Formats: sequence, structure tokens, C-alpha cells
Amino acid sequence: MPEAGEETELRAALLRLRRASGLPVVFGGLLSDARHARIAELSGAQTPALRGLMISAGSGLGGKAIALSRPCAVTDYPSARHISHEYDTAVAAEGLRSVVAVPVVVGRTVRGVLYGALREPLTLGDRAFDAAVSAARDVEQALAVRDEVQQLLVSTRARVTDPGTGPGTWEDVREAHRELRALAPRIADPALREELLSACGRLASAAGADRPPAGRPVRLAPRELDVIACVASGATNAATAGRLGLRPETVKSYLRSAMRKLGARTRLEAVVAARRAGLLP
Repeated sequence: MPEAGEETELRAALLRLRRASGLPVVFGGLLSDARHARIAELSGAQTPALRGLMISAGSGLGGKAIALSRPCAVTDYPSARHISHEYDTAVAAEGLRSVVAVPVVVGRTVRGVLYGALREPLTLGDRAFDAAVSAARDVEQALAVRDEVQQLLVSTRARVTDPGTGPGTWEDVREAHRELRALAPRIADPALREELLSACGRLASAAGADRPPAGRPVRLAPRELDVIACVASGATNAATAGRLGLRPETVKSYLRSAMRKLGARTRLEAVVAARRAGLLP
């Protein structure tokens, strides 16, 4: 079943689609299983006819897009000959004629479908089609990031519970910490972002469980800590900038500020000081 945060990502993408395309009606839903998507989000609809509609793979325009894993469009939905017509009653109630459906595909798996529509039988132009594809790509990227976060959180919980003693174990923990911190700014769902940052804190605490108490607490800004975490993995300023979506000059600024707060003169000293302070695993 789709999670609340995933529905939020879908809603935001549909609003962007409506603004970018000029289409009066946009709607969509995520798959609840391998073959069915429920229409959960609508913008511009005048009736509740489409809300909650369950779309089956292969049925109607959206079902065809799901089955083929590619965008599909019709100029006049009621008379379209290359789709089935299980959903004609709902479509007619909303008065839709020209419709485009774009699947949301993560990896090779269809995860949802987005629609844009006109109430006139007109050919959709490149602007509308491209905007629909772009909106679907936005959802794909957001879902891919959420998947990665969830996988890292599962791994993180296991490492915090039983960090083990094997060689390289703490290096794995440190890499997970860096990846989680790099992903945090890309998460729109505040609950998931908070869970992610909490996991980062648990990793750092678990790694520092046997350290002697530090002196005066050091507080780094979130982006300063992101940069230090990347530096700890051996990343250059350029590589850090690429990972965090920052400019290299901005990375240098954050690094200088973090080093000053940590009382460090070199990158290595900064990493060591951050670990002693319990900021890094």
C-alpha cells in the first residue's frame, strides 16, 4: 500500500504538472499491488467521480500505460478505439475528452500513474505531454530516494543493535551515516526525514559508546555535519559538492566553519574531533 509520504510526493507533482502544462484537470494514484492503482489525488476536478477509482493494468488508458510501461494518450476518450472502456462512466461524469496517462516507473517496476486531461477533443501539444512526463519523473525520483532511505534505515537499525566486531564493520557504519545525511535534504516528508536524522544520531551514539566524555559540546549546523561526514569518507570537496548538490565554494565555506568550531587545522583533525565529540560514528 502507498505510504502517506508517497501520496504527498504525488500530490506535489500533480500540482506542478497542472501549473506547467496548463491542463485544467490532473489526477493520479500509486499502485496498491502489482496490477492495481487507486486514483487518490485530483486537481481541477469538478466531481468526485474519479476519486477512489481502481485502475487495473491493461484496462482503460491508465491501465494501458501501466501494462506497457510507457505514456499513452487519446484525443477523444469516449470514442478511442485502442483502449478498453471500463471507466467511461466516471470519465464522462467529469467531462474529460483528451487525456494523457504517464506511468511512474522506478527501476523496472511501475509504481503509479499520472493523468492530465482537457474537456475538449483536442490534440495535446508537446508542452502538456512533456510536463506530464516530467511530473512522473519527479515522482519516480522521490520514490527511489524513499526506497534507498528505507533500505538504509533497516541496515542502520541492525548495525546499531549489533554492530559486531568484524573488520570493516565500523567503516560500513560510517558509510551508512554519510549516505543517510546526504539523503536527508532530499526528503520532503518531515516524518521520514526526522526518522532518518534520528538514525544518524543513533549511529554516532553507538560508535561513541566507549569514548571518554567530551569537553565542551560542539554544535555543527546540519550542512556542516553533512560536509564533515563526506570528508570522513575520503571525498574531495568536488565529490562532496556532487553528493550534496552544493557548489564546491559552498562546501569549502561549510568545511572552514566546521573546522573552526572543532578547533581543527586540517581535514583529518576535523574528522577526528567530530568523532571525539560524538558527531560522527
